[in-house]
Amino acid sequence: MLEQTKTILWRILAVISLILGVIGAFLPIMPTVPFVLVAAWAGGQGWPELERYLLNHPRYGQHIRQWRENGAVSRKAKCFAVFMMSCSSIMLWFSPAPLWSKWAVSLTMAAVAIWLVLRPEPVSSNQV
Repeated sequence: MLEQTKTILWRILAVISLILGVIGAFLPIMPTVPFVLVAAWAGGQGWPELERYLLNHPRYGQHIRQWRENGAVSRKAKCFAVFMMSCSSIMLWFSPAPLWSKWAVSLTMAAVAIWLVLRPEPVSSNQV
């Protein structure tokens, strides 16, 4: 019974992460790839078929494998992520959000951008 509950919880986490990743593909303030990475990880814990599907996915599979092998992120993905975070931060400053939240979100995105830029790049010449 406990094992079934753990499997169900891992699957729920994988599905929620995948849904958030899909939403993030359309909302500039929300990321996609971290949620897909979490979905693959959670799938590996309780849904091997989903993990296998994500690892073999034509668009995301290579990125997931590169991340798992050495925490690598392609230069193109880094540039796109930093660009989107910058756009989101700029849009946030024109919103009616409280000043403290504008600073908090902008500084958080800046910290994530710095961390991301410092990640290694894939060693293969085939960077996507």
